[in-house]
Amino acid sequence: AVGDSGGDGSAAQASPSAPANRSPSSGAPDDAKERPDGGAGRTGGQSGGDAGDSGEAGPLKGKVVVVDPGHNPGNFRHPSDINRQVDIGTNRKECDTTGTATNDGYTEAEFTLDVSRRLRTLLEKEGATVKFTQDDDRAFGPCVDERARIGNEAAADAVVSVHADGSAAGNRGFHVILPGSVHSGAADTRPIVAPSRDLGEHIAGRFLSVTGSPPSNYIGGGTGLDVREDLGGLNLSTVPKVFIECGNMRDTEDSERLTSGAWRQKAARGISEGIVGFLRG
Repeated sequence: AVGDSGGDGSAAQASPSAPANRSPSSGAPDDAKERPDGGAGRTGGQSGGDAGDSGEAGPLKGKVVVVDPGHNPGNFRHPSDINRQVDIGTNRKECDTTGTATNDGYTEAEFTLDVSRRLRTLLEKEGATVKFTQDDDRAFGPCVDERARIGNEAAADAVVSVHADGSAAGNRGFHVILPGSVHSGAADTRPIVAPSRDLGEHIAGRFLSVTGSPPSNYIGGGTGLDVREDLGGLNLSTVPKVFIECGNMRDTEDSERLTSGAWRQKAARGISEGIVGFLRG
């Protein structure tokens, strides 16, 4: 099922080589192998919990950043829960999806957690307070509406949802998804469209510079930016928010990057530098 996936909704089969204890790939272009802390990784207790003020007197002291690791490693065990419909303002959509995976079975959910944890470390060194929507500390989810609500209730200065795409081989590169202007039902993105674009442009610029990965050759016309009006995580946000699809897990060239711990560190640094640039003005 394609939920708040961040992609075009095309489907593909799960990789036959995916280990049984990993989530199967939905194959839908969407909406941690190595842990940067060298261990089990911090959990925030409850989903959306505060990881704590870093105590660093850096340039982001007093700023709150919500990091949204796309999907959840346990989603595939709860199909009825993640397939239930939730209100995204413009219509109703699945709670979440399993995400995609490389052809060798490295899942998007593993990837997003690893990059997000690395990102948290970097942002805390800059003085930010970092909150996660999930840190592999819950059975599934949260649903896309709750992910948006976590950022809203934190009064976040910036929210970034970390993803990797699952498009066709030959499609490669990153793109940042920006909220379109939506005013329907519970959704009103009009106040956040401009600051979210600013955030997205900062992230795209630094991601390109730090990782050396090109902008997507299949979405965004070479700009590395894409505007969407069908994602609940953006539609329901009241604070500046973007998604980043760090690459295409189904493309051999991109998957080599995405499965590299050294490259994931660069990805986290590119995103972090983009956030810092946005928040410092």
